[in-house]
Order: sequence, then structure tokens, then C-alpha cells
Amino acid sequence: MFSAGLISAQNQYPIILVHGFMGWGREEMGSYRYWGGKIDLEQVLNEEGFTVYTTNVGPVSSNWDRAVELYYQIKGGQADYGKTHSELYGLIRNPKGKSYSGLYPEWDENHPVHIIGHSMGGQTARMLDYMLRTSIVDSSGINEDSDFLGEAHQGWIKSITSISTPHNGTTLSNIVTTGIPFLQDFIALAAVVGNSFYHFDLEQWGFERTGNETWGDYFRRMREHPAWGTKNIVSWDVSVEGARQINSLCTANQDIYYFSFITSNTVLDSSSNHHVPDKSMSYIIRANARLMGLKKAFYADGSSTDSTWFENDGIVNKVSMYGPTTGLNGPDPIARYRENELLIPGQWYVMGEYQFDHRKFAGHSLNKSELESLKIIYSEHVALLWSLPK
Repeated sequence: MFSAGLISAQNQYPIILVHGFMGWGREEMGSYRYWGGKIDLEQVLNEEGFTVYTTNVGPVSSNWDRAVELYYQIKGGQADYGKTHSELYGLIRNPKGKSYSGLYPEWDENHPVHIIGHSMGGQTARMLDYMLRTSIVDSSGINEDSDFLGEAHQGWIKSITSISTPHNGTTLSNIVTTGIPFLQDFIALAAVVGNSFYHFDLEQWGFERTGNETWGDYFRRMREHPAWGTKNIVSWDVSVEGARQINSLCTANQDIYYFSFITSNTVLDSSSNHHVPDKSMSYIIRANARLMGLKKAFYADGSSTDSTWFENDGIVNKVSMYGPTTGLNGPDPIARYRENELLIPGQWYVMGEYQFDHRKFAGHSLNKSELESLKIIYSEHVALLWSLPK
């Protein structure tokens, strides 16, 4: 089945995998992968003939910082967060330890890529597109003095696929105020596979773990960092108001094909009209799901989300996953994918709705049979991406 897809491929542009909240790189959790869990999804797809790379961006950083890191990891070079952005948030503009050889150095308008982002990774991909196609000016009103930020780069991204992405934010960010809204999932995972390799990638903050520092001390010190009180952090970007601001900036690109996968793992409680966790949901995120199933979140103008936001996958509200709709310029166009139809760039295609919690579509907490099914979903989608015209 997959060889036929490769034979009919119209393009063979690389697939770039971008993790979400609290994610990690290929080597950070031993043999346990962010993409695939107990299997290596990158390796599986490469063995089927596709070209796939896994990236490792800041797990708690803002989408701006993550997009900068994503660019340089793909293209190669010293990360540069920009003069104005660095001055505004007190960042080290060119931090040591963030210089990359490049996964795909030939990347340009003639050699574009497909990006697949899980969770916040979908937002990061859209931010990268905005930064590529926009000439960013610095605080003095002139273009940033970097090839990436200071110049417009059209046509570098062929498609963006989002999986369980909080395009319009998640009400969990507004509920949980401890600094890192998605911590429970990570702590449980770290307890199983160990955390000696995990890194928060916060060199731009001047923040690194010292040689004798325990994991607990390191984490507590990070939580006390002043960055949590700014808008240059994960908790702001995935809030409903933060996402609205991103959506007003990162509008659909008429040259890019967009796809979204939707997950939900709650059920309606008819006695309360709230949503409660399904029995198949991972225990460690059931408390999140229950709160999201009954709470609203508020925008800066005083308006709020409504009951359509109650259904969720334990981390992200289902209604937020289809595509960006809350930007001040209006919603991106969104349609259901239909097999064999002519696809057009500039609009989102909903690829399906799955009864999965937030972790499962990345390959976590699945049995062997479920992992095999997930591999087929990814393989078929990547084949679809390669069927897009050059």
C-alpha cells in the first residue's frame, strides 16, 4: 500500500516533526520517544521510504522562541531571537549551545518542507510561517539584521499538519496557575523512564542546570524565573487570549496546505451538561479534563468561552483543534477532508476525529494493536502530503 503511494508521489519534501508542551528530543528520554513512545515513529516512516526528521524546541518556551529554534535546527546556524524581541524580554539574543548543523541545510523555496506539529507544535509551525514570510523590523524601525528575520522567505513550507493543537487556546491554561500548565503528564513519564537527559532548552533565559543540582531544585528554580510573568512563555501562548493574538498575526498562507487531526476523550454528563473524562482517558490527566469540562475562560475584552468548549482530550478543548478561528481578521477557512477531492492551499482540512486523549496520538499509553493502527494513520497521511503537487 505504501510503496504505491511512494510511486505516485508528486513531491518528496522532508517531513519535519515538531513536539508540543513539555516535549523532548530523540535522545532525551532514552529509547522512549516523544513521537511513538515505545516505537520510533521517525524510524518507522523512514523505513517506509519517507524522509522524516524530529526536532527539539523549547518545551516551555513561547512560540516565537520555538519557531526561531525550529528554523535554525532545520536550516542550520546560530539561533538569533531578534534584536527587538530579545530586548523586550531580556533574552540572550545568540545563546551558546544553540548553534545547529542543520537537519536539511538545502531548505529554501525550491526545497520546501512539510511540518507536522503535535499540540503546541501546530502553533509553532504557523508562527514559523509568519516569521518566514514577514520582514521583521527592529526597535529602531529597520529590518532585523539576520537573514531569517530581516528578509521575507516565500514558499519554504509546503504543508502544515496539526494534531490536537490549541489553535484557539486551551482553557486549561486559565485554570492551572502554577506556572507550567501541563506538568502532570511529564512528571508521570519522567518517573517511568528517568529524566537525566531531559533539558528545558532555556539558554536564551541564561538558565541552565548546575552540575550538583537535583531535578527538584532545578525545576523549582525555573518556576520562579520572571519569564513566567511575561507574554514570552507557553502559558500565555496557549491561553485563549494569547492564541487570539497569535491568530490575528499568523493568518492562513495561500501557498500552504493545512490539515488538522482532532482528539477528544470526554463524554457529556446529561445531569449537569458538563463533560467528564471517558474511562479510557489516562488517569494522570483526568483531573484536567474534569475541570475543562465545566469551566469557562475569559478574553481581555470580558467575553468568555461557552459550553462548546467543554469537550476536551484532557489538555486541549476539542473546538480549538479544527483550525484558527478567533483572530481579529476572522477565521481561517476550514473544511472536512474528502478522499480524492482536489485540495487547495490556504484552508484547513479536518482529517478526522479520534477518541484519544491528548497523549495517545503521539503514541503514548497505547497497546501494541493501537500502535500498529497509529502507524498506519501516520503513513497514510505522509503519503497524502507527498501526493501534493510540487
